Amino acid sequence: QQLWCRGGTRKIPDILPTFCRPLPLSYVVFDGPAPQPPLVFLHGLLGSKSNFRAIARALVQRSGRKVLTVDARNHGESPHSPTMSYEAMSLDLQRLLHQLHFPKCVLVGHSMGGKTAMTLALQRPDLVERLVSVDISPTESVAVTDFLAYISAMRRVSIPSGIPRSTARRLAEDQLRPVSAVRQFLLTNLVEAEGRYMWRVNLEAISHHMANIMGFPVFQAPYSGPTLFLAGSDSPYDYPEIERLFPEAEIQYIPGAGHWVHADKSQEFITAICNFLLLP
Repeated sequence: QQLWCRGGTRKIPDILPTFCRPLPLSYVVFDGPAPQPPLVFLHGLLGSKSNFRAIARALVQRSGRKVLTVDARNHGESPHSPTMSYEAMSLDLQRLLHQLHFPKCVLVGHSMGGKTAMTLALQRPDLVERLVSVDISPTESVAVTDFLAYISAMRRVSIPSGIPRSTARRLAEDQLRPVSAVRQFLLTNLVEAEGRYMWRVNLEAISHHMANIMGFPVFQAPYSGPTLFLAGSDSPYDYPEIERLFPEAEIQYIPGAGHWVHADKSQEFITAICNFLLLP
């Protein structure tokens, strides 16, 4: 097995430098009877694999394919690390695909997860049967100030130990009022351990590497497999860069959907994925 990291391809496990060593990601498998490659869902920044639970179940029913939902490093139930880059997250996924004996998969990534999916497809096209990038381009993103505001609000939350979870959630919800539009989403990261409440996302590593997360690695060789860019109705896209790196790409807009396309218009999202799977 070979893995790609900055500086080229490396054999695993012994010669990978620490910054390049993949992490064992947390995942859930939704089993399906079809023999085709599984769908692998990658969530966005401050999200988790649970964001796609209902979508995964529906896609198993509609497509028959096995579906995986995965927590990125520093998110959900996956390990924390001071390293947070698309090269590192791609390596984590390569490790997982090798562990599960999947020679190919269909990658579906939203936002940060979309950039991870594009990175893996460009580095290791042999592992990716087809690619879906949800509401994100292979270029620098512009929402950095929004996410820094979310992280700042989360860091200011203070909850005493030893109180019931329902009370803790109400306190956190009240303290997250400055970011009320996304607070229910952020609250999915509130966890309790031994009576203490904390955020399960690694806010320190994420905020430290925000420039990396909002950027995108430089690639020259394209991914020539089937690719779908699935966008909210008002999302900007960098068409020349998409055409350069993903020459077979189709761009589809879902009317009435914002950045969280799969949450805003879940049935239309599922139908778009199923139709894409049927294309040659």
